[in-house]
Amino acid sequence: MRKLYYFLLATTMAFMSSCVKDYSEDFVLVKGDSFFNNYSKIYKKSAAISDFYMSKYEITQTEWMKIMESNPSAFKGDNQPVEMVSWYDCIEYCNKRSIKEGFKPYYTIDKKNKDTNNKSELDSIKWTITINKGANGYRLPTEAEWQYAASGGKHSRDYIYCGSNDLDEAGWYWRNSGDSALTGSWLWIDIENNNSTPKPVGLKKPNELGLYDMSGNVREWCENWYADVEIDSGYYRCWRGGGWIGGEHACIPSYRGKFEANGKGPDQGFRVCRSKL
Repeated sequence: MRKLYYFLLATTMAFMSSCVKDYSEDFVLVKGDSFFNNYSKIYKKSAAISDFYMSKYEITQTEWMKIMESNPSAFKGDNQPVEMVSWYDCIEYCNKRSIKEGFKPYYTIDKKNKDTNNKSELDSIKWTITINKGANGYRLPTEAEWQYAASGGKHSRDYIYCGSNDLDEAGWYWRNSGDSALTGSWLWIDIENNNSTPKPVGLKKPNELGLYDMSGNVREWCENWYADVEIDSGYYRCWRGGGWIGGEHACIPSYRGKFEANGKGPDQGFRVCRSKL
């Protein structure tokens, strides 16, 4: 009888362990701190960051398909980052993945009532999105979290880009994302003729925290409105990190991009976070 008890206990423990997501493989624990360095001036002030988990890689098309059961990407590839996703799409992904993996959804999505804080005339969706404080589910990073992590967090070496002073070493952008290295000034026709595309995640050098592709490949949505201070309204949502058709300037961690929340593009993707509660 005692042997049966221990067998059942061991089986139960093994089952419970299999149900718990192992973040050591796919996520990095970003230890929080205050930060303000030469290349990371968030709102031109010091920012206090709490501990959080961030995905090592941009969300891939395989990961997206497992949750959303369709692939909107213009450039198909299982291990390539999903693109052509709006800010709203990413919020939905976070909630659906949270539910599937047994976490409390971080967002409440109200699709019936328009968000009066959304001032954009080009955004026809305007879902009202609210945050469930204390929820342990997946979410988009805040701008401050993204920039802190991209800059190397507590282990920052003050690189110009994410993990290197040499962008070709750290990321995919308009010059190196095609058949040959482009020179001169940015021209779309040159990028198109060079067969440039987004690349599979994780091929370039990671930053100090082991995060990949935070400079280039696809632009990454952040949770915040685009503004000089953190506010609850605006015209655009923020993106960070630059993309495979973008310029070098956008690949610097401190660069801030903006896009309507319903906007999509072949260089627009994301990665996810979870709060460490």
